[in-house]
Amino acid sequence: MIDKAPLRHAIILCHPDPDSFNVAVAKRYCEAVSAVGHEAILRDLYRLDFDPVLTSSEQPHSGDVALAPDVIAEIEQIRDADVFVLVYPIWFGTPPAMLKGYVERVFGAGFDHRAMRARDRHSFMAGKHLLSLSSSGNSIQWLEEQGAWLSLRNVFDNYLATAFSMASNEHIHFSNIVDAMTVHNVDAELARVTEIARKTCAALLKAEGGSGAAHSTQPSAMRAPSQPPRTSVT
Repeated sequence: MIDKAPLRHAIILCHPDPDSFNVAVAKRYCEAVSAVGHEAILRDLYRLDFDPVLTSSEQPHSGDVALAPDVIAEIEQIRDADVFVLVYPIWFGTPPAMLKGYVERVFGAGFDHRAMRARDRHSFMAGKHLLSLSSSGNSIQWLEEQGAWLSLRNVFDNYLATAFSMASNEHIHFSNIVDAMTVHNVDAELARVTEIARKTCAALLKAEGGSGAAHSTQPSAMRAPSQPPRTSVT
């Protein structure tokens, strides 16, 4: 009988302030998924001092890509995830530059426009799920009026999900996140995060059962040996 490894959530957090609402969201999400026996892998880009600058040698223009050691190490951390959770603030209508650099250097490592056009399967994101948890000081209604929300959904969420052959993508926005928020309001929003995490776990379990495929603990190119549920905060 093959034991099942815990379902894995890679949480990609991008905010410079360690006391920010986004950091609290990422930590609450990790706590919620860990509580149901899933594994949370937190990648805190600012605390990792992640370098978002793509170098010429990393561009897959010739088919010969020389990935930097930090990119190789990062891919090893997240490649076995079942869902990729992006946590970030919306700045000037887009994600922070560091997150965009993470997409280019890590998600897009060795994957170019030809692969996207041919609908090639991404080496570790194909068939996986994308969940974005964003925040801003404005309401989502205001973002919609400016055209920023639709642009973000199309150019970032939908484009990435299509380019990397992902199974699904969902974006949940936290509006009016400002310094003057009361403790009550912050707690209410974090309670939403707990519910979102639980629903995501339930959806993953349903999809896993529906596919009939066991989460094998046997080593393979796409899955590492089973480990106990944990929250990896690095």
